[in-house]
Amino acid sequence: MHGFSVATSGVARLPLTSTLRSCLRAPARMRILSAGSSIATSATDVDGGTHKKLPWLIVGLGNPGKLYQGTRHNVGFEMVDAIAEAEGISLSKMQFKALFGKGQIGDVPIILAKPQTFMNASGESVGPLVSYYKIPPNQVLLTYDDLDLPFAKLRLLPKGGHGGHNGMRSVIKHLKENRDFPRLRIGIGRPPGKMDSANFVLRQFNRQEREELDFAFQRGVDAMRLLVLEGFNKSATFVNTSQSSKLLNK
Repeated sequence: MHGFSVATSGVARLPLTSTLRSCLRAPARMRILSAGSSIATSATDVDGGTHKKLPWLIVGLGNPGKLYQGTRHNVGFEMVDAIAEAEGISLSKMQFKALFGKGQIGDVPIILAKPQTFMNASGESVGPLVSYYKIPPNQVLLTYDDLDLPFAKLRLLPKGGHGGHNGMRSVIKHLKENRDFPRLRIGIGRPPGKMDSANFVLRQFNRQEREELDFAFQRGVDAMRLLVLEGFNKSATFVNTSQSSKLLNK
């Protein structure tokens, strides 16, 4: 396995929300997933006989360039940016056609990536990244926009198809049709009236939408922390349970 060095971008890590702190409480300092968990987080280092955490690859889908910055189709990019800011990870390097950075959540190594291939060819970046770093499918998370979810609604799923999303269609193709990887869908709502979906996904957000989306990104950051530290089930329960911002901030 290729080595990891934690990026020191100078960005201060964001504090845990009160909701996440309650989810992470445990009597022992080191949390260990149950033997029955579907998400593996450690592997044996055959050289030293010690245990190392397997890395997670978290990929946000979107389109590169200023023209697409801040559009609905790029919320996957923004989710990865939020994680990078929260965990102090720099996304300043290019590898396998992606902006990427390495760091950690707790003691678990993670790789963040934003493919620069344009949405419909995202798999050209994701496939080689997964292969090069030898990451198991259940530790490859894709995050992207979803027209079928209400605006700013998050949904975490353990696996599935592409659902008509061309970026996901490309990723599945380049993972040799493997669909058994988790994904965090971010709702962008349906187009108003008879607006074409292709035009709608390239629209910017108004001020109110931006506030709701920023809150959703914070929930997404909390969800990713739970995912890598506590496992899929706990993270999915946190994400998929309908809660208002008022409830979360109590």
